[in-house]
Amino acid sequence: MTSIRIGIVGKTNTGKTTFFNAATLLDAEVQPYPFTTKEPNIGVAHVSSPCVCGEFNVDDDPRNSLCINKMRFYPITLIDLPGLIKGAHQGKGLGNQFLTVAAQSDALLHVVDASGSIDAEGNIVEPGYGDPLSDYYDIEEELVLWYHKIIEGNRTTIEKYEKTLGLVEALYTVLSGIKVGSTHIEKALKLTGLIDKPFKDWTMEETRNFAYVIRDVSKPTVVVANKIDLDEAEKNYLRLSNTLKDVVVIPSSADSELALRRAQQKGLVEYIPGSEEFKVIKPDALNDKQRRALEYMERFVFSKIMRTGVQFALNTLVFKVMGYKFVYPVEDVEKLSDRRGRVLPDVFLLPRGATLMDLAAHIHSDFPKYLLHGIDVRTGIRLPRDYVLHDRDVIHLVLARRRR
Repeated sequence: MTSIRIGIVGKTNTGKTTFFNAATLLDAEVQPYPFTTKEPNIGVAHVSSPCVCGEFNVDDDPRNSLCINKMRFYPITLIDLPGLIKGAHQGKGLGNQFLTVAAQSDALLHVVDASGSIDAEGNIVEPGYGDPLSDYYDIEEELVLWYHKIIEGNRTTIEKYEKTLGLVEALYTVLSGIKVGSTHIEKALKLTGLIDKPFKDWTMEETRNFAYVIRDVSKPTVVVANKIDLDEAEKNYLRLSNTLKDVVVIPSSADSELALRRAQQKGLVEYIPGSEEFKVIKPDALNDKQRRALEYMERFVFSKIMRTGVQFALNTLVFKVMGYKFVYPVEDVEKLSDRRGRVLPDVFLLPRGATLMDLAAHIHSDFPKYLLHGIDVRTGIRLPRDYVLHDRDVIHLVLARRRR
């Protein structure tokens, strides 16, 4: 089963790689100069939600995921992309590489430096000198221009296929390589009013409008207002939130999350990613620097935003913006186990609108052929094959006996 791929985009020095390291606990290079990340870093992060084991009061035995203190963590793929600057769609900086990998992502986390401590080129400056809102618009402009460039550069191909396949499929032949689906294209055409207009008659402005909408439709995005603990950051976060009314903006301190995760690995603190608190369990083992760092986090991060924001940003993007849901299949309705007796062994991350048939296909490619119906474990209600699944559903699939 293919993992969701989330790309981390933004200007250089916004803290993208620190966010990546905090979410994956890898050691990608972090340096205070532009373009440290020259190749995409790829790692495994997790999205999390309260596990149903707490509701059913059982001890689970996860197989394809993790359960920590009744929180279920499911793996996804996270990609830290090279930083972007103006002109990237024309190949400036590491633009072509950045945009190609960004387009292969299912969704994006757009990291900005909320403190305004980078200039337009991504160099470190005093907090407040830079403008995170302008940085956001710069990156979005480059993404839209790149989509526009692909569409305009393939006019002949699109016009050729439109004659036999229709407009949606003609555009799909060009855009499918950057993870744009037919449903994305159809939605964007309707939103721009171009659904019935032949492509050969599109103006440059109409192509640009379509590029803007197809970027928005095909790559759901959450903005991460990073470095929230620094001067000027809180003011800029409010400005970002008030200005970007159609985008979710999450305050974050990736530095704090990374420090806590590493302290937790060393057994110095008790901390679960996404938690609203941490507990020092070995105070005597802390040196002065570590003690001051933890006190700083408590005062300038947790007291301000209740959490570091890293796990919260991932969860918000996947569950709230993309509309994915956790679904737990079980074979034994009474014990909530599989045939080997493992309790709640698997959870599946399924997209918005997924049905019982989709769940069956995720478990085994043959299952949809034999699926008769499902059982809602909580209520015992019989569910039809086209039942649309809900988040935290616990489901038993009833299959016809396979032919031998």
